[in-house]
Amino acid sequence: MKDLYLRYKDMFLYLFFGICTTAVNILIYYICAHWLNFSTIVSTAVAWVLAVVFAFVTNKLFVFESRSWNRKVLAKEVPSFFLCRAATGGLDIAIMYVGVDRMGLLDVGVKVISNVVVIILNYMASKWMIFKKRK
Repeated sequence: MKDLYLRYKDMFLYLFFGICTTAVNILIYYICAHWLNFSTIVSTAVAWVLAVVFAFVTNKLFVFESRSWNRKVLAKEVPSFFLCRAATGGLDIAIMYVGVDRMGLLDVGVKVISNVVVIILNYMASKWMIFKKRK
């Protein structure tokens, strides 16, 4: 069991922190949409920004163990991380717009489905492009 964990450690940690990031995203979305009465798009955007900041720190430190805060390292990681997340954030907004505003589906249900798609795409980008092990 330990060998399995060590072999797929980054996937397990990414899943754990992905769930935490999703919880942050959905909680912030819910607060903005249902307590503060922001629109679907504004609520999604606010939730996305806060979730991305949370995800960057947890992915960098715990998932992909990129411990350097050197400016040169950050100059590569930060823009690529945020650009990738912007692309998937745009996808999240598009899914929410189509699912909620156009099709009239339950907003939180669409948000959960959207986040599953986003998590998968973000993992692939983080592992193979952003936090890849440098030689």
